[in-house]
Amino acid sequence: MALETRALADRFGVEYLNVELREDMDDMDFAEVERLWYENGITLFRGQTFQETDIIGFCRRLGTLEIHVRAEYLDPAFPELLQVSNIVENGREVGILKDQELGWHHDQSYMKEPAIGSMLCAFQLPDWGGDTYFANLAAAYDALPAAMKAQLEGLKAVHSYAYFNGTWSVPTNDQQTDRTPPVLQPVVRTHPVTGRKAIYVDPAMVPLIDGVPEAESQALLDELFDWIVRPEFVYRHQWQAGDAILWDNAATIHRRDAFDPESVRLMKRTTIRPRPDRAVPY
Repeated sequence: MALETRALADRFGVEYLNVELREDMDDMDFAEVERLWYENGITLFRGQTFQETDIIGFCRRLGTLEIHVRAEYLDPAFPELLQVSNIVENGREVGILKDQELGWHHDQSYMKEPAIGSMLCAFQLPDWGGDTYFANLAAAYDALPAAMKAQLEGLKAVHSYAYFNGTWSVPTNDQQTDRTPPVLQPVVRTHPVTGRKAIYVDPAMVPLIDGVPEAESQALLDELFDWIVRPEFVYRHQWQAGDAILWDNAATIHRRDAFDPESVRLMKRTTIRPRPDRAVPY
């Protein structure tokens, strides 16, 4: 099958026009899908007819699937899927992150071996809002002045799930907190597949740069946070039911607009682990 695609934005992103997640795909075609994902940072599959088993099966071909630490928000029948939703059933929130705005972040950069990718699938959508924005941090790094690239070389930053939850989500329980202590990650990450460098900090997860005086750390982070979300690095996605977006967590960050709290939004997300030999960022 010859893959049909079109660009989503000038600097990154591609839509597959003739790929169905539920259909078997031969190894050669799948390798091309995977190559374009890493090359473009985000990939869109539109008009899908979702079955949870199809989503899981497709993503498993990209890597081992992680079971998210937030067990209370997992799909009861398919724990590989994290539910992102504002639905309440019998007084229980079935999904995480409700209907509020969600700030710029990587997925699970607070793990020693963070996810390489995520796929988010739109099952039900609200009447308004909920757009997702993606920023290309590889392009942002490439565009940095040489002096800034030199300044960032060798620096490490603290990534903290508790810091993220303090602003954008709800606290973890004691067991989950024990599993997600703050970790140090390189400020500039080398992609484990492509070898391309990308800025690896974001305002939701990163409170400080390790070993740098607080004021200097904050000034540098503020400069980077402004830089990485410049309009030329950002793609805005307006969801349609049946959309699936696969993004590269080593090279992109994302954020979400608030949405109509009187409507239902149900998204399901996989978390894809990197190859074991390249799981720790460098």
